[in-house]
Amino acid sequence: MSYFSSLKRNDIFTNMKKEKLDLLVIGGGITGAGIALDAATRGLKVAVVEMQDFAAGTSSRSTKLVHGGLRYLKQLEIKLVAEVGKERAIVYENGPHVTTPEWMMLPFHQGGTFGPFTTNIGLKVYDVLAGVKKSERRKMLSPEEALQKEPLIKRDNLKGAGFYVEYKTDDARLTIEVMKKAVEKGAIAVNYAKADEFLYDDSRKLKGAVIKDQITGEKHDIFAKKIVNAAGPWVDELRDIDGSKKGKHLLLSKGVHLVFPKERFPLRQAIYFDSPDGRMVFAIPRENKTYVGTTDTFYEGDIAHPTVTTEDRDYLLNAINYMFPTVNIAAEDVESSWAGLRPLISEEGKKPGEISRKDEIFISDSGLISIAGGKLTGYRKMAEAAVDTVVKQLKEEEGILYSSSDTVHLPISGGDVGGSNGFPLFKKEKISQGIALGLSAETAESLVQKYGSNIDTIFTIYRERKTEAAAENIDPIVFAQLIYGMEHELVYKPADFFIRRTGALFFHIQWVHQHKDAVIRYMAKTLNWTYEQKQAYTEELNQLLHEAVTPLPNE
Repeated sequence: MSYFSSLKRNDIFTNMKKEKLDLLVIGGGITGAGIALDAATRGLKVAVVEMQDFAAGTSSRSTKLVHGGLRYLKQLEIKLVAEVGKERAIVYENGPHVTTPEWMMLPFHQGGTFGPFTTNIGLKVYDVLAGVKKSERRKMLSPEEALQKEPLIKRDNLKGAGFYVEYKTDDARLTIEVMKKAVEKGAIAVNYAKADEFLYDDSRKLKGAVIKDQITGEKHDIFAKKIVNAAGPWVDELRDIDGSKKGKHLLLSKGVHLVFPKERFPLRQAIYFDSPDGRMVFAIPRENKTYVGTTDTFYEGDIAHPTVTTEDRDYLLNAINYMFPTVNIAAEDVESSWAGLRPLISEEGKKPGEISRKDEIFISDSGLISIAGGKLTGYRKMAEAAVDTVVKQLKEEEGILYSSSDTVHLPISGGDVGGSNGFPLFKKEKISQGIALGLSAETAESLVQKYGSNIDTIFTIYRERKTEAAAENIDPIVFAQLIYGMEHELVYKPADFFIRRTGALFFHIQWVHQHKDAVIRYMAKTLNWTYEQKQAYTEELNQLLHEAVTPLPNE
């Protein structure tokens, strides 16, 4: 029996120790989740440990686009463009509730990075390489048409615009849904479980790891035939523990995003634009907000806690006012923000934006398989490559044959909605059911979009536990999501719920302030926190709320 409930954490560890594991995956971001799903569908006994919460690192702090890599065309990474272009269509089909097409406008100004002629050719090549469907192929717009679509863009020296489709996602929910699907397929996964040290046999080959439960402090020896290090920015730290960090290493690049209320930055149309220094920046409307990013600077600070500095913030404010001069955005208009790290594979003498986003696999003498680099969009192919490496080794060592990857047409958790074509009808029906339960059309739509085919469980909790919600003084919609989070999505701390499962700290920060006290009270009671735990987890959330609106002095 596979669990994904915070009420069953002890059982999860027990299962992990009891099971004869073929594979232990260290890292519960999108790469680790993808590897777990790929391995489980091939019949491997697989477990995943994550020292923070799932998606707490890079996988909840991206630009939240499953994009086709248009800018890699400029770097002549043809194969990468072709692969990620095709992959984003697969990601969309397998989870249309967490990924949606978004028309993106690329304005051309005299002297800018992109011009009408080269962009027209580039987008045409991109359409072919990425296998873009007919309805989503690029269009070229005149200056007048561009201004009609987005009147806020800079008018001076406007030469027109390219118009093409990107895919918007909720990166953290995508990760959670992939992980849940892996668990449905038999994987064992737990958060707040840190790989403290490795276990070796007499010939110095890996045979397991000591996993520390970050909640209780208890240590568990977990044995597995193979270990994959998919720890994102921490990949090199694990290679260090293994004594195998040599040759190529990671460089971390920090990316920052700012969120504004729609009233203050009323963007209608997603824009990909030149900043004054020639870097490309996204401005995207989302959930009645506009968010803008990203920066791209080398980072050497606390990996677990990258923060927005005044320099990061001012760089983006400057970029916004350069491209949208009538908006006059100022520091006090920032409603929320986030900073994330991209783990890049070092290339001497290159700036962060010039370093390839290609992924690579390193195998140490002890047998540790590390995977690094790559992009959100390419997570499924990265997972396939990692598991191919594992099954190839198992075949050579034990003669065991496993099937090839079978995740191309596998809906992720919540994705059983009939693909992208079936989702509109599914959504319509479920919104009607939500309205019949007393929800507003807007709330019902937001829930269906978030939970996809798992919405019935949310509706059931909402309907059957309203009295309990009232007794706990928690809004019944918040309560339904919280119960679902704790019992089906391994929510253990308030930050898990308010950041990774709902995205509220980024896009609905007032909602967090409004509900956090009642949510924390209920979680403390249900999960039997000590007084010290309650204090620590409350302080953690308050600190994150503070940092979202108050940048730190420059590093």
